Amino acid sequence: MLPIDTLLGLAVFAAVASVTPGPNNLMVMTSGMNFGLRRTVPHMLGIALGFTVMIVMVGLGLAGAFNTLPWLHIAMKIAGVLYMLRLAWTLASSCGLGVAEGRPRPMTFLQAAAFQWINPKAWAIAVSALAAYAIPGNVTWSVMLVAVAFMLVSLPSNIVWAAFGAGMARFLADPRTTRLFNRAMAILLIASLWPAISDLISLLR
Repeated sequence: MLPIDTLLGLAVFAAVASVTPGPNNLMVMTSGMNFGLRRTVPHMLGIALGFTVMIVMVGLGLAGAFNTLPWLHIAMKIAGVLYMLRLAWTLASSCGLGVAEGRPRPMTFLQAAAFQWINPKAWAIAVSALAAYAIPGNVTWSVMLVAVAFMLVSLPSNIVWAAFGAGMARFLADPRTTRLFNRAMAILLIASLWPAISDLISLLR
């Protein structure tokens, strides 16, 4: 069992890491603004459960695969950066996060869950949390504890961001204003990539 001060530290870390701006929160806020809170629920659930599964898999051995096959880690980083740049372009040139049959649509549960694997902030948080709070003598139990901590705080923080976006919709009813908002979010999404790009440059040197 982790000491109470360590548990409190984990709770604070998970809350701060989950609620601060990043690709997931920016996308959830934009989805809430474009599609409303109810239609954004699958997106939010995909983030919460997808990131929980990611923490468990990384904590229980996937990190070892990256040490053995460093090119795999680099490939995933490149895929993540390219996907997010494409997502930013789609967001900047439309009124939604995706297009199906010519119509904007919110991100699905599976899409949001899969996105965690190429989300640079998700990787940074997962690795940092596991390095700080995983116990060498009881890896499985401590990894599960970290995963549960993030699952408990992820959904509420996403709801806050989505609700904020949904609340903004009434002030951004004009399609032109909506496009400006989406373009601003696209710029912020690209800006959030800088740490991943910087890390990728270091890995490729």
